[in-house]
Amino acid sequence: MSMDEHKTTPAGSKVGADVCPSKRKQLDLATVKEQIEGTSGPEYWRSLEELAGSDEFQEMLHREFPKGASEWLDDFSRRGFLKTMGASMALAGLTGCTRMPITEIVPYVRQPENVVPGRPKFYATAFTLGGYASPLLVESNLFRPTKVEGNPEHPASLGGTDVYAQASILDLYDPDRAQNITYMGDVRSWNGFMEAVRGPMNVQKSLAGGGVRILTQTVSSPTLAGQIRSYLEANPQAKWHVYEPISRDNVVDGAKLAFGEVVETRYDFSKADVIVSLDADFLYAGFPGSARYTRDFAARRNPDANMNRLYVVESTPSSTGMKADHRLPLRAGEIEKFAFAIANALGAGPTENVASVEWAKFADAAVKELASQKGRSVVLAGDHQPPSVHELAHAMNAALGNVGKTVFYTEPVDANPVNRGESLHALVEDMRGGKVDLLLILGGNPAYDAPAELEFASALKSNAVNLKLFLGSHRNETAELCQWHVPEAHSLESWSDARAYDGTVSIIQPLIEPLYGGKTAHEIITILAGQSGITGHDLIQGYWQKQHAGADFDAFWRKSLHDGWVAGTTYAPKNVALKAASFPASQSAPGTAYEINFRRDPSIYDGRFSNNGWLQELPKPLTKLTWDNPIMIGPAMAERLKLNFKDVAELEFNGKKVRGAVWIQAGHPDNSITVFLGYGRTRAGRVGTGTGFDVYPLRTSQTPWFADGAQLRATGDVYQLASTQGYQTMETPVGERPLVQERSLEEYKKEPNFAKEGEPPQDLTLYKPFDYSKETYSWGMAIDLNSCVGCNNCIVACQSENNIAVVGKEQTLKGRHMHWLRVDAYYNGPRDNPKGFFQPVPCMQCENAPCELVCPVQATIHSSEGLNDMVYNRCVGTRYCSNNCPYKVRRFNFLLFQDWETPQFKLMRNPDVTIRSRGVMEKCTYCVQRISEHRIDAERADSTIKDGDLQTACQQSCPANAIVFGNLNDPNSQVNKWKAQARNYSLLGELNTRPRTTYLAEVRNPNPELETKLEESKA
Repeated sequence: MSMDEHKTTPAGSKVGADVCPSKRKQLDLATVKEQIEGTSGPEYWRSLEELAGSDEFQEMLHREFPKGASEWLDDFSRRGFLKTMGASMALAGLTGCTRMPITEIVPYVRQPENVVPGRPKFYATAFTLGGYASPLLVESNLFRPTKVEGNPEHPASLGGTDVYAQASILDLYDPDRAQNITYMGDVRSWNGFMEAVRGPMNVQKSLAGGGVRILTQTVSSPTLAGQIRSYLEANPQAKWHVYEPISRDNVVDGAKLAFGEVVETRYDFSKADVIVSLDADFLYAGFPGSARYTRDFAARRNPDANMNRLYVVESTPSSTGMKADHRLPLRAGEIEKFAFAIANALGAGPTENVASVEWAKFADAAVKELASQKGRSVVLAGDHQPPSVHELAHAMNAALGNVGKTVFYTEPVDANPVNRGESLHALVEDMRGGKVDLLLILGGNPAYDAPAELEFASALKSNAVNLKLFLGSHRNETAELCQWHVPEAHSLESWSDARAYDGTVSIIQPLIEPLYGGKTAHEIITILAGQSGITGHDLIQGYWQKQHAGADFDAFWRKSLHDGWVAGTTYAPKNVALKAASFPASQSAPGTAYEINFRRDPSIYDGRFSNNGWLQELPKPLTKLTWDNPIMIGPAMAERLKLNFKDVAELEFNGKKVRGAVWIQAGHPDNSITVFLGYGRTRAGRVGTGTGFDVYPLRTSQTPWFADGAQLRATGDVYQLASTQGYQTMETPVGERPLVQERSLEEYKKEPNFAKEGEPPQDLTLYKPFDYSKETYSWGMAIDLNSCVGCNNCIVACQSENNIAVVGKEQTLKGRHMHWLRVDAYYNGPRDNPKGFFQPVPCMQCENAPCELVCPVQATIHSSEGLNDMVYNRCVGTRYCSNNCPYKVRRFNFLLFQDWETPQFKLMRNPDVTIRSRGVMEKCTYCVQRISEHRIDAERADSTIKDGDLQTACQQSCPANAIVFGNLNDPNSQVNKWKAQARNYSLLGELNTRPRTTYLAEVRNPNPELETKLEESKA
């Protein structure tokens, strides 16, 4: 719900009773500050609210469920409920019973060849975001794509994925997708569309395309780029424009400054001993190559090997910053000055005096370490930093001898690497000047996300453009302003190709016929070129037949489809030379004015995933917010402005104002404001429309990422933000139970068994242990906290694999979200710059399970393979098991959250997993359906399940390889090797629940010299 709608509450009035007590209490920041200053030793807290330790928080902590969770409240509006029922949600309605609709089963008359019901097939394809391909392996059940995995053989990912790729399966089955070709809102046929546009296109041929403008998002498809260029060669007056709101313009311009040409920069973190990140969140989805970079980075976090060291300087707290050995929060405008300082010290930049700057000690330590690790280090800059910072990063890598060892330059992946802002500006000028007769928009949503000063929507709405054609998956804000709207086929319905971050081409092949007759950009361009009747398959195959001429093309084509990529297309490193130093002067230090930062949202990116319920309800890595975007500020700034959590504030910039709820984030730079793009949509669909507030009206071409001059004022209203951070809290008052075990590398080497303190001896039990040695399998899991980067990929993968429902914001506020797996974020240290930690928490599968003892109907029982199983048909909903679970990992269906009616969702669901109904408890099962499948296969082969053959959904999706699952009866299994490490410990082990899921403790690798300097400065 947007801030402009009536969802705020005046300050001082009672916030709804449907919110748990800890969420109603306005946070006393002075109490938090006093709490931190009065503590000593390692203490870990999940939120500033928890650290404050208010009575309301403690009341919530001791309740079985949040107050009001078992009640139906009148203030759950009919409009909100109907909206939540809609597209991309697994919430159908409330019924007095859960009788399922009668359906018919019709057998095959002729069963298709090679199809066995219950035996899925897997196909290699790819998913693109920002033009970069993520290689995938997609599971298909009876011709229905049901689950996305990474392609383990592809060099660009090695099997890792990200949240956007995992959630793309839900976008395929979104019932809000455009389902018909329309002209001015009226349904038309494909033939009618071709007939209508043929005349204007013929006119343009006589004008050499002078009135034609093509607007695309970033294109890395060799076939599509070839098609567009062929059209432009035949029609030299036509123009190709490119725009994406999350662009890499600064990266491109920085390369031009450094080398005089556009290049792609690639990093090899597996060989980097020291990494300095200048505002680059390279460990989270959306950063090109993040899956492979995460895999390589995590592999070097082993404290028993040659562990790397990460320095992060950042303007907004991020997942990468949470993993840093040293983190420095700076305003975005100050990072350029920091980059100049270290470049100067390394002999790679102009003189910059930093002697009196407060971060001089940090810079000095980073410089010394970089200088000592020449050829074994990496310096990288974030996309939102100005070109000068990227130029400095290139210069430093060259001076350190990293080029060719840890840093490589290749041809650009982007087929048309023009400046996005300038390209769109030129298009708008032509539109307003009457130079555009036919505008073809292939994807994107510029009417919503274009820079504010261009007023793109106004230009599109005017009659200056005669014919406007839009290809898009939804009838969004841009489609509404175009005469023709052609539904765009989903990537799982399409033939195409695309390049990964390393240049490797993946073939995108369909797994299902277009559900709504969608078309691809390839097919639209053929119409523009006067061709028709050419299928996407023929276009892609025809292009690659020209690239690979020869008698063996069929074998080449089949191999490319099977493997998921075209062999030999990876870009080879190229030699580039730095231009003569021409660094611009660093900007003067910012004053006391507030800085505003625009950032892509960790869940819905730039707004394109607004209608995806999985991503809307996915807790963001640090704040754990769902369904909204906040105005994020630091604790010190909140104190000065007398702002508390969820106060509604008015943000003014460039003469424009928006209203949003405040979120106070530990570690956020002072005098800085961060807002997240992608919310406040007006035509997203039944899920995404109206969520959050729109900050695009504040964003201009001159200030796409950050700028000074923002103003923030309290309004006196309060707005409820749905954060999951305060729910499912293990009863651990600050400082009492060490949920996160952490030491420095130096401390670990002195005391390697530190994590095992408090672990009970194996024979300390009143129960006779079950003898699993007589069984073939005994399952267990281990999670390496050193490797986990908090990417949330495991949460979405689990949701997709196990048919987990989405419940909506109102239900999330009640603590009713259904995720079987959560990733807790913990902090330790001063609130202005604490250390951060991530801890995935699935069901622990306890050997002495407290839940099993209290279930009156034995709905939760122990299997002979050690699993804590749920028998859904037995469950009567007493919820005793959840109350007795110290880890708070059980989820209860308070309402009939599943959608039993929408036909698209029936196609999407995993047929091997039961759909749970109202009144049933559910939880992590170790993906028991996968265990059963592999057990049956092994028995048929008269063998046993081999180590590594069986993976849980969370394990398989993890780009960091942070999760290992296997047979504890196999002494050579990887999970046994992890559990034998000194760092292995049990969460809440002192309770003697004997969890089968254990953790490898976190070990940081701080620079001892910098640690000493920081301690001296504090003293």
